[in-house]
Amino acid sequence: MTTSTGRPPAPAKDHAQPAADLGMLAGILVCVAILAIVILRLPALGIPWAQNYDPTGHWWLSTLIAALPVVVLLGSLAIFEVKAHLAALLGLATALLTAIVGFHMPAKVAGATAVFGAGYGLMPIGWIIVNVIFMYILTVETGLFKTLSESLTTITQDRRLQLLLIAFCFGSFFEGAAGFGTPVAVTAAILIGLGFKPLQASGLSLIANTAPVAFGALGIPLIALNGVTGIDLLVLSSNVGRILTPFCLLVPFWLIWAFAGFKGMCEIWPAILVAGGSFALTQLLVSNLHGPWLVDIAASVVSMGCLIAFLLMWKPKNLWSLEHDSATRTSESRVKQPTRVIVKAWMPWVILSVMVGLWGTPVIKTFLDKLSMFKFPVHGLHMLVQRVPPVVTKPTPEPAVFLLNWLSMTGTGIFIASILSGIVAGLGLGQMVKLYGRTLIKVRFSLLTISAMMAIGFLTRYAGLDATMGLAFARTGALYPFFGTMLGWLGVALTGSDTSSNVLFGSLQKITAQQVGVQPALMASANSVGGVMGKMIDAQSIVVASTATQWYGHEGDILRYVFFHSIALAALGGCAVFLMAYVAPFVNLVAK
Repeated sequence: MTTSTGRPPAPAKDHAQPAADLGMLAGILVCVAILAIVILRLPALGIPWAQNYDPTGHWWLSTLIAALPVVVLLGSLAIFEVKAHLAALLGLATALLTAIVGFHMPAKVAGATAVFGAGYGLMPIGWIIVNVIFMYILTVETGLFKTLSESLTTITQDRRLQLLLIAFCFGSFFEGAAGFGTPVAVTAAILIGLGFKPLQASGLSLIANTAPVAFGALGIPLIALNGVTGIDLLVLSSNVGRILTPFCLLVPFWLIWAFAGFKGMCEIWPAILVAGGSFALTQLLVSNLHGPWLVDIAASVVSMGCLIAFLLMWKPKNLWSLEHDSATRTSESRVKQPTRVIVKAWMPWVILSVMVGLWGTPVIKTFLDKLSMFKFPVHGLHMLVQRVPPVVTKPTPEPAVFLLNWLSMTGTGIFIASILSGIVAGLGLGQMVKLYGRTLIKVRFSLLTISAMMAIGFLTRYAGLDATMGLAFARTGALYPFFGTMLGWLGVALTGSDTSSNVLFGSLQKITAQQVGVQPALMASANSVGGVMGKMIDAQSIVVASTATQWYGHEGDILRYVFFHSIALAALGGCAVFLMAYVAPFVNLVAK
């Protein structure tokens, strides 16, 4: 059957589908809750369980077994194109079996670990995603986003320059202030609203969010690295800043090359040089003279200001548009909106930037923590797992405390910003509640996916799977500076966090560096450097990107899109660290 136009009729919308999906999701959550209760009711351990990094007696076989959860998760996504929430549940089941059967982790401890990780996936990470998507839907529904996208053409109508400004400069600000997926969620949502295809918006946001990661969330990754290694914080900050300086210049060129090709990149190289050069120089100076706290915020603000000022004086010869941009779009976009309308359209994102910045400041965070911090030691896990040499210098119990600091969470700041933005947009309370309900339906499977993926990450840590893979890297001898950097890449790919990777492998990097004869401060810093490249392919970030672009179910496409960029940049980082470890004059660049 066809219509009078010769086209087949559009399929009728199945309004019962969201309810059915929610029902299935609720059923899965109930089953998980029952399983958690059963596991947690098992008899508690009498003594701590010590991790065993070679349970088979053959390091290569133990390493292969330890890698099974990662292989199942990423293989399901990238090769078999399984939906993300199902791939995550498969990976979680594999991680549980690997931990319990392969590495002899007690079932109660493994179950408690999975519950702990799933809870962390919801709070704080899921809380950030829900509220960023709520903000985006709110601005789209009120027409503010359309006005905002049109106002960007007053700065530049070139899509390459818009990408540079939003994904690289604006995203770096959110990485410095908040981290935890915020920059990818915000920039991907903005890019999709500007007309970028979902794969472009997702993948390019992930590529752009690389160089700033090491100094993200007010320097927390390096503060954590200092805590586990004892190496001076300014030394770590200086080394990371020096290694990443050429990458801060390279990444914006790489970003535009991935989007527009080599010729398209060359056409706007002056603007890219201004954005990347000002960012790199600021990052180098602040990281070496001040420390890790304000590196990304300062560098992003300087880069954004320099780029906008440059674009007011310089225009590319050829205007780059998207394939689906209409022929009349350019002329329409030149219609100047009244200033008050443009200001109103930008207000939600200004409010968001201010709130995220405030929530990241130590004074406000500490104050809010005092009002809302609740600590829940995880029964059956807290201090019952021991990390042992050579990963640490002496047996060390692993704490497992779930922190419910709901007021100081970045997601709460975003939620408040969304409410204020709704008021600015003229929405009533009932309208905002309705939009929030739509948001929850939209992200329902993303929340399940992130919870399952974080459960996998926590199991790899507490079962010692990560350390087994890390020790395999440590067997590379003189090549360790290269492979040690790749270990940081692996750590973030597994855990989704440069902070977590530094906590996991920081001590191992220091110990192995001393054995190989390389500066411990260099290899500890290299762990964080490699980690920033792994941020592109970690499952958490990919799900955040797919949710922000409303492209859920295509995580495998995103993973395939960014994988080469991730491993290529990580390999370049490993080469840079290798040069600084052995080759003059690069050796003299290492801060000691």
